[in-house]
Amino acid sequence: MDPQHRFCPNSDCPARGQIGKGNVTSHSQVEGRYLCTVCETTFAETTGTVFYHLKTDPDRVSQVLTLIGHGCPPEAIPPAFGLSIRTVRRWMEKAGVHCEGVHAHLVEQPRALGQVQADELRVKLQQQIVWVGMAIAVPYRLWLGAVTSPKRDTPLIRSLFQKVRACAQKAPLLIVTDGFSAYPNAIRRAFRDPERTGKRGRPRGVAWAGRVIGQVVKRTEKRRVVAVEQRLLEGTEAQHDERLKATQGGGSLNTAYIERLNATFRSRLYCLVRRTRSLAKRQAMLHTGVYLIGATYNFCSFHDSLSKAESRTPAMAAEITDHCWSVKELLSYRIPPSPWRPPKKRGRPSREVSTLLQKWAT
Repeated sequence: MDPQHRFCPNSDCPARGQIGKGNVTSHSQVEGRYLCTVCETTFAETTGTVFYHLKTDPDRVSQVLTLIGHGCPPEAIPPAFGLSIRTVRRWMEKAGVHCEGVHAHLVEQPRALGQVQADELRVKLQQQIVWVGMAIAVPYRLWLGAVTSPKRDTPLIRSLFQKVRACAQKAPLLIVTDGFSAYPNAIRRAFRDPERTGKRGRPRGVAWAGRVIGQVVKRTEKRRVVAVEQRLLEGTEAQHDERLKATQGGGSLNTAYIERLNATFRSRLYCLVRRTRSLAKRQAMLHTGVYLIGATYNFCSFHDSLSKAESRTPAMAAEITDHCWSVKELLSYRIPPSPWRPPKKRGRPSREVSTLLQKWAT
């Protein structure tokens, strides 16, 4: 137990999320509990992790989720580990929710993406079809998140690019998609800023400088690609060539990186396999499963095309972390809460509140 690397998770505590400030001490070595000296709340060592309230050994849980995160069907776990299939699915759902939080905290931060490719997956669930929209930052091979919807429509694409926007820094950006008609307008809406002039009414949106939009449309006959059309919808040829050279070393417009990522997800998540008897029952289970695979891909898997002097994961290439995480490290990551703010009240804050703000909220 190391209190110096723990923070208070109590949402009402002024010292919440603060690490190394001396407010967290050891409360019980036997039970593995800490004490916050500010709010006098005790909390378990596993609070904020996937292992919280689980009676199974964390190493065993990590082994099971590592296998599932690399393509093992959940039905193979019970005979191998002596577990119930309901227990396995509950661990998967809990891990997926946790991984989505880790993704929002670490990956959805502004950074220069260079080139983004987006696509959708058609997934067959029990008695329904669900579409999964995903995107990838090409220079880092970084998975940028996913959204699910029963329909392949405009709201799905807009939700996807809101996630991409959360990961993007305002810098020159090339966005490549397939020929789906909802993409151009959704991209233009996401990558623009309001121009405030002080006049009444809704401000006009101004496009990001250096925004380039391209499409790759494939024509098929008898399930074979017979022609590929490349369209430059926005931007100049010079901008297009510059972005391609900076992000993939040249070449032409393509969607090869997102299609390769789709293949990775189909090989790792049991319900995405094209011909499988292990169909997911609920859309929520698919959503959490995608985030479990996506976080494992970003933080726990070396990518061959990123290897230079040493092997790197997409998160290492994007400078989110400096080493390859184990799945147990991913499941143990604690997401700190936002800094404390006192409740809003009329008038000046009291001397006590001012002291707390100066000590914990600066």
